[in-house]
Amino acid sequence: MADADPRATRPARKPSALPLPPCVALVLQGGGALGSYQAGVFEALAEASVAVDWVAGISIGAVNAAIIAGNPPERRLERLRSFWDATGSSLPSFPIFPQDQIREFVHEWSAGAVMLAGVPGFFTPRALPPMFATPGTPQALSFYDSAPLARTLDALVDWDLLNDGPMRLSVGAVDVESGNFYYFDTNTDRIDARHIMASGALPPGLPPIEIDGRWYWDGGLVSNTPLTHVLDHQVDDTLVFQVDLFSSAADMPRTILDVAAREKEIRFSSRTRQVSTERLKLRQEREQIRKLIAKLPAELAADPDVQALARAADERPVNVVHLIYRANAWEGGARDFEFSARTMREHWDAGRAAVTDTIANAQLVARNILDGKTAAFDLTRR
Repeated sequence: MADADPRATRPARKPSALPLPPCVALVLQGGGALGSYQAGVFEALAEASVAVDWVAGISIGAVNAAIIAGNPPERRLERLRSFWDATGSSLPSFPIFPQDQIREFVHEWSAGAVMLAGVPGFFTPRALPPMFATPGTPQALSFYDSAPLARTLDALVDWDLLNDGPMRLSVGAVDVESGNFYYFDTNTDRIDARHIMASGALPPGLPPIEIDGRWYWDGGLVSNTPLTHVLDHQVDDTLVFQVDLFSSAADMPRTILDVAAREKEIRFSSRTRQVSTERLKLRQEREQIRKLIAKLPAELAADPDVQALARAADERPVNVVHLIYRANAWEGGARDFEFSARTMREHWDAGRAAVTDTIANAQLVARNILDGKTAAFDLTRR
């Protein structure tokens, strides 16, 4: 059910290549090191004067979302670059090797270095393996310590602006004990670093995060996309840019490393695809109900049962643009924790290119927005 947005009136927008509805939402998946693709998407949207009103994220998507919502427009890209430059600072910017097999070996080596040493400003390995720690302590529940992320977020995010500013923020996490999915939302909650860390606390790598007496893990355990939350709380006509870090379609695996990569893609993308498909199908069915009710004679339309059906089917149109990261041939199952500087830049550039493809097909999206229709688009290159 839609809810009211109590925030102040949104600032006037600059002219954009796309006709923008009252609300533009940026929906960011989890995917670890692949999150720099999301930063590239945001940079290209900003350059195209597509102003975001609502950003929702899970896991690394929550980190990017907090940095975006917690900074004024002129500092958002600078702060995103600070975060992503720091994550790759411990690994060299490897040259481009002529063969995919060599590049894949270097890629896996980089991921192995992350497993051994962690990621600067993000997480560090525990000195004592968790099986030797005191049961029930954070040290016994994860292989890495995420305390560095708290310090990084506090340095990069203005929490007062994030909570009181014009951009709405939502991040998803899972209650460890109940197994229930929960969204922390600046419309209802006061968000700080704990909420962002909870959304990205993927076990057994990272420890659960305690908030008000409850312990939370990564929201991607239940659903890797916050699209459901955005649709459930939509109040205006909305354009959603959903940034998917795992592609549902790919070539047949050729090696055991390809198998690991493909398994992870299917595991995460299938949930996203299921949510997107089911919700948009429901939207289109409700659209047909509204059309039928509009054709009824006045005496039948006034029937209480018809009125109840009309209220159940009453919702604003939404257009979802999928921006999907499609992995390179040399990226294996470790792509979500390979934080080298070169790979980060390549992901970032791929995000920019995805928005360029979408803007090039702007008329297709625009036609549905102007007509008030609900639709979904995947306009990125395959």
